[in-house]
Amino acid sequence: SLHAVFTVLFVYFTSISTAQTTDCLQLREQCINAANGCESVWNVVEDVCNISVLGNRCKAEDTIGCNRIIQVLADEYPEFKNCLCTTDNFCSITTLLAKQCSINKDNISTETKLQWSSSALSKQAYTANRTCLDVNKECVEDEVCNKQLSLYLKVCSVNKKCNTEECQAAIRFFYRNMPFEVAEMMTFCDCIQPDESCHRAKELLHGKPCAVTAVPPPSCLNVIHMCEENELCTKKYTTFRSKCWRHVTKKCYDDEACLETLIKDDMPCSANADCKAAYISSWGTMLHMECTCQNLSPAEQSLCKLFHHMLHSKSCFS
Repeated sequence: SLHAVFTVLFVYFTSISTAQTTDCLQLREQCINAANGCESVWNVVEDVCNISVLGNRCKAEDTIGCNRIIQVLADEYPEFKNCLCTTDNFCSITTLLAKQCSINKDNISTETKLQWSSSALSKQAYTANRTCLDVNKECVEDEVCNKQLSLYLKVCSVNKKCNTEECQAAIRFFYRNMPFEVAEMMTFCDCIQPDESCHRAKELLHGKPCAVTAVPPPSCLNVIHMCEENELCTKKYTTFRSKCWRHVTKKCYDDEACLETLIKDDMPCSANADCKAAYISSWGTMLHMECTCQNLSPAEQSLCKLFHHMLHSKSCFS
């Protein structure tokens, strides 16, 4: 009978889904113990979504912020997307928090757009050469922007011990959840004269020192090699290279011996909107860390300088 067919199908699909699900409590433990930056994102989730006790309801006052950071977690660590509660004392990201904070990709973008549509800042057209002090002031005076900025500064605060990975996660979260023009205004702001307040504002907006400064600074070769060992960073680097330095990608791809033969004048940068978006998207990864070519052997110098030019040269955007 038809009823029997449906029962068989139901049992079949249930067994498939059970086989593919992972216990969220186990995932959380793995995440906290992993050395891949997952713990940092999880800490921000707990903080923003106010999960003080395991299995606590999502009591987040800022449900939009909570949604966004959960989406960051699910995007960067996809195993969280389909995990289910197999124990009563812990509710999964997608079951418990979904009910409380309505995690849904479309809802997030719609809510975010809705929030930003009430912001005067998002209606401004991008103008080059803005000072970071002006941009910072405008963000603080704008309710939507200030709310996001405070969340980010809370994690990257200079007053507490810096956790680089946590701060980098907060930067990625901050810049990916705003209109492109606003992100562009903030990332490309500068300080024209030696104005201390402007430099302080620039450091705040650009994640300094916590997200970008290591002591001693790594070599630019190390930065690229470390990036290539991280899935998220590799993705950002590949996009950045293909959108901004197409000539390099086309000619050498990952061949370091070939890259060494290139000189800076040989490297036109596309500097279009796609390139800017790829550059902004690389913020909050190790690609944005300050790096050096000092103390390297002469053989490594040319490749290191090439990487430094690609990652930190302002010529691409000025």
